[in-house]
Amino acid sequence: MTKHRIYTTSFASVYPLYVAKAEKKGRTKEEVDQIISWLTGYDRAGLQSRLDEQTDFETFFALAPKLNPLRASIKGVVCGVRVEEIAEPIMREIRYLDKLIDELARGKALDKILRKS
Repeated sequence: MTKHRIYTTSFASVYPLYVAKAEKKGRTKEEVDQIISWLTGYDRAGLQSRLDEQTDFETFFALAPKLNPLRASIKGVVCGVRVEEIAEPIMREIRYLDKLIDELARGKALDKILRKS
């Protein structure tokens, strides 16, 4: 079975799209970074290193310092697919991130996005 194209896509090529989507709705790059950090455990330097290295999505998630156990509470539809029903682990991680960025762009409070309350 061939890998989905997104797995070999550079995270750095999609990251500016996440930031642009958030900023277009009045949110900030810092909030995007906070979401990525919450989901993956990357600190600012670690995230910047992955961006500089043009790390692909598969490697980005494989090398994540600490995937947040609360990410399993992320529910909903992204690209017409329920994230909680995605069987392939890397694709599910990518869709979790997509869903969190969507929630940010829709104006949801950061505490709720980060499942703090």
